[in-house]
Amino acid sequence: MVRAGITVDRLVAAAAELADEAGFEQVTLSALARGFGVKDASLYAHVKSLQDLRHRVARLAGGEMIDLIGAAVAGRSGKDALAAYAGAYRAYALAHPGRYAATQLRVDPALADPADPAMRRTVEITYGMLRGYGLVEPDATDAVRLLRATFHGYCALEAGGGFNAPRDVRASWDRAIDALHIALEHWPHEETARHA
Repeated sequence: MVRAGITVDRLVAAAAELADEAGFEQVTLSALARGFGVKDASLYAHVKSLQDLRHRVARLAGGEMIDLIGAAVAGRSGKDALAAYAGAYRAYALAHPGRYAATQLRVDPALADPADPAMRRTVEITYGMLRGYGLVEPDATDAVRLLRATFHGYCALEAGGGFNAPRDVRASWDRAIDALHIALEHWPHEETARHA
């Protein structure tokens, strides 16, 4: 019997809120059932498993994040686009720590949907920004990995209180974006590097 008032969308939204409040690892079917005032088993009418629920939160968060990034980079190119992309990424990661953690979830390839609009939009916006630097494959994928590692590492350290030096954290972030811009402008293209 499906409990009145509970839908998949409401359940996923509640899980995303719980992730931000308590941490992504604290998102359990038991915790959500308590929040809805129902038994755990009744939630299985809406999701297959905890893994299914967490993947749904990851898709929700990924969509929210790329919408924020897309709005920030619209009409920009080069360093302006990079800074806008990075700024929106950092803002989302810091404002929504649990949802952001969900975006780092390794998605089982069997559950991944390449036609998912958020996934497509993420690829289009990210690789579109890099085309402004003249990067094509395989260099574009290498650059995406560098950006993701830098943004994620910085945000994880910042959120965890890992920067204790008196230097302003935002100033260091801005310098990191300057450095990434220079790296992207002077990217060692694979063909050039192979023949050097």
